[in-house]
Amino acid sequence: MRHLDVSHVIDHAKFSPFHWKVLFWCTLIIIFDGYDLVIYGVVLPLLMAQWALSPYVAGLLGSSALFGMMFGAMGFGMLSDKLGRKKTILICVVLFSVTTVINGLATTPWQFGILRFIAGLGIGGVMPNVVSLMSEYSPKKSRSTLVALMFSGYAVGGMMSAGLGIWIVPNFGWEIMFYLAVVPLLLLPLIMKFLPESVAFLMAQKRDRDVRTILHKLDPDLNLTAEDQLTAPVTKESKASVLALFRGGRAFSTTMFWTAFFCCLLMVYALGSWLPKLMSMAGYALSSSLMFLMVLNIGAIIGAVGGGWLADRFSLRAVLVSFFILGSVSLMMLGYEHPMGLLYTLMGIAGATTIGSQILLYAYVAQYYPTTIRSTGLGWASGIGRNGAIVGPMLGGTLLALALPHHQNFLALAIPGAIATVAIALVDRRFKLSVQGPNKSSLEASHR
Repeated sequence: MRHLDVSHVIDHAKFSPFHWKVLFWCTLIIIFDGYDLVIYGVVLPLLMAQWALSPYVAGLLGSSALFGMMFGAMGFGMLSDKLGRKKTILICVVLFSVTTVINGLATTPWQFGILRFIAGLGIGGVMPNVVSLMSEYSPKKSRSTLVALMFSGYAVGGMMSAGLGIWIVPNFGWEIMFYLAVVPLLLLPLIMKFLPESVAFLMAQKRDRDVRTILHKLDPDLNLTAEDQLTAPVTKESKASVLALFRGGRAFSTTMFWTAFFCCLLMVYALGSWLPKLMSMAGYALSSSLMFLMVLNIGAIIGAVGGGWLADRFSLRAVLVSFFILGSVSLMMLGYEHPMGLLYTLMGIAGATTIGSQILLYAYVAQYYPTTIRSTGLGWASGIGRNGAIVGPMLGGTLLALALPHHQNFLALAIPGAIATVAIALVDRRFKLSVQGPNKSSLEASHR
């Protein structure tokens, strides 16, 4: 009879078809999430003209989904530690898809804003849960790469939104962009069938047979028998309480993570909401302005995947600090006239180091907290960060209303990057999870 530590088996498993399945479905869900979120920036110039919106009102509408995301990330992040990752993810997908489709029928700014808020609840709730699920099933040596690769689906969704918008919005109107959100609902039966539940949740529910089935898929050579005893890490945190994020020497680093999330999401959503409008005001046509948004998201994919690869070989902390510095510099340079080739390059770097940093932040937080409070940690970091995401569109609207010189708009967006650089540099280099029992050495989490 063997005593098998489930976490140890997952950490040291070879990459298998099961891992591909988890990566595929989590990435697909994030693609839908990214598409739904970036829609607003794509349709904003047309909405402002059609509804005669002032920059302030347009900024508030842009922030309505982000208010929902803040509550969704915190609420659904905590709820999943009780209901399970899979069930919570399915609830969120239905919520944001149905509401986004109905959003295409909105005829007033009030209707639009309310529907975007409700959609934001689901969009925000999905993020921490798919990150937790992907992180939990990833082998330790490639965890950062796989989480970053999965989360790059957010940028793919944004790129799809911008790409489709270039063709659909001028020819068929903005409403079609929202109707396309029906696609996740059509795929819901497949997601229900193939997306696995969290092993930690299954262990807590004493669903031993399901855990054994998953472990066999993860490692067919494990040769589990009925006599083998499965064990899970025993930690001092038995409840998914927010207070647990501040215990065990985590208080300062938790605060720094929240600061970094706030600043990073402020930059990401200010750019996502206002970049096409800012570039239109600088003299570029709508199609060219949407192309800048597309390049921003292409850069995000490169930054996320490349950053994850670098993090697995060096450290997430060092990569994030470098990215935030590069992001601030590229944003400052975007405020000045450059040849088109250089402008696209700077836009790609800005995407790689702002949206890419957001993705890497999720990976860092997922690795920092123990499994029992991982979704809570991700949900609250994301939820607090949503305040920055809410401020971002409002800041963009305020900057446009002030009619500042073009370069000052981008300078204002670069300042949060400098603050985030300092916050991440101050996160603890190493944190050892306090555990009980004989498996203590295998449960030490090193956070570089």
